[in-house]
Amino acid sequence: MSRPRVLVLYAGGTIGMVPSARGYRPMADFAAVLRRQLAAFAGLPAWEVVELAQPIDSANLQPAHWREIAAELVARWEEWDGFVVLHGTDTMAWSASALSFMLQGADKPVIFSGAQIPLGQPRSDAPANLQGALALAADPRIREVAIYFGNRLLRGNRSRKVHADRLAAFESPNYLPLAEAGIGIVVHEDRLLRPRAREFRLPVFDPSAVAALTVYPGLSASVLEALLADPALRALVLCSYGVGNAPTADAPLRTLLGAAVARGVVVVNITQCATGSVVPGSYATGSALAEIGVVAGANLTLEAAFAKLHVLIACGLDAAQIRTQFCRPVCGELD
Repeated sequence: MSRPRVLVLYAGGTIGMVPSARGYRPMADFAAVLRRQLAAFAGLPAWEVVELAQPIDSANLQPAHWREIAAELVARWEEWDGFVVLHGTDTMAWSASALSFMLQGADKPVIFSGAQIPLGQPRSDAPANLQGALALAADPRIREVAIYFGNRLLRGNRSRKVHADRLAAFESPNYLPLAEAGIGIVVHEDRLLRPRAREFRLPVFDPSAVAALTVYPGLSASVLEALLADPALRALVLCSYGVGNAPTADAPLRTLLGAAVARGVVVVNITQCATGSVVPGSYATGSALAEIGVVAGANLTLEAAFAKLHVLIACGLDAAQIRTQFCRPVCGELD
């Protein structure tokens, strides 16, 4: 039986950087360095590495990069048994969420990974993350977009970066890990997505189409008004308190949100809390949002809600269709 074949796509990030006088910068010939680092490890699948033409600094990520990454994978989909995407940690969960909606019905693993400490540096977490990601990218039981980091495989659209300086940087607050690595790797098959028909989408994104606003004490109508004034805005993610509460006693705020919904801006409501879900009707403040047409986002993460809206908009859906589709789980992103 032939060894599984895994394509490694280097999209950028700390894993491929070296120290300089002005901080970390991209290293030269990352592919060659990666091959040397992994040459000593036995038992890995056969793999090759390709690099984006212009590696992405994670903090500079734009929605257009999601299409670029997905297009590289789709173009090579039939040639490989699985894929590893090396990506900067700051926006990894955003990209993993977006690709989960773009590569619906994936019949192979797409594993995002990276490092908090660059490859080749003392105490780097890169080798362990790479070995685990490669092993899981060769596992045919996995048919979804995921993140492997800190010895755990997490569903991509359930993940968040929660630690700036710990090696276990990611959590999946509302869904258990898909796999865990210790002496061996245990894959929890009952938590994996079930096979379904492939439905890949590579739409062109408008970076101004979706915005996010965190509710805070003293949030003024003028702040919301400025955000809603952008004519390109098609959707707004409102990060509210607790189970979906916002200051609806503020009449100007409520009026602005209602007017935005009426003119076709899709407003969705998710919780600021790390775990839990928006529950419409639990409090009068949450009910007031529902009454003006704000969509409850259940237990979606900010990253998943933002990415899902972008994909639905870029695929040409109108406001009514987006409101309907947004609440339906399509790749394990919500309960």
